[in-house]
Amino acid sequence: QVQLVESGGGLVQPGGSLRLSCAASRTIFSFNNMGWYRQAPGKQRELVARITSGSSTNYADSVKGRFTISKDSDKNTVYLEMHSLKPEDTAVYYCNGLRGTTNYWGKGTLVTVSS
Repeated sequence: QVQLVESGGGLVQPGGSLRLSCAASRTIFSFNNMGWYRQAPGKQRELVARITSGSSTNYADSVKGRFTISKDSDKNTVYLEMHSLKPEDTAVYYCNGLRGTTNYWGKGTLVTVSS
């Protein structure tokens, strides 16, 4: 069974930075793509950033220039570097991986941006 475990969330002031990590229980080479989604209270889950097996990336317009997704294949880990955080970035952030035709999800990590 594939497991994705997120870490790195927390409370940060506006303008601050955080790095989220997603550790996979299988080699990330086995995933077609991996990504980060977020869900704020009362809102639908939305894609934040995605990285393909070929390391192509795409981002939500709201985070372009502030967030960076990357992966370390040796550690089977995907990262999300977040800078210039805003209160509207507050959400539960979920790691996602598409392996074959199956989507896998982590349990999420809470990011709160507040002064």
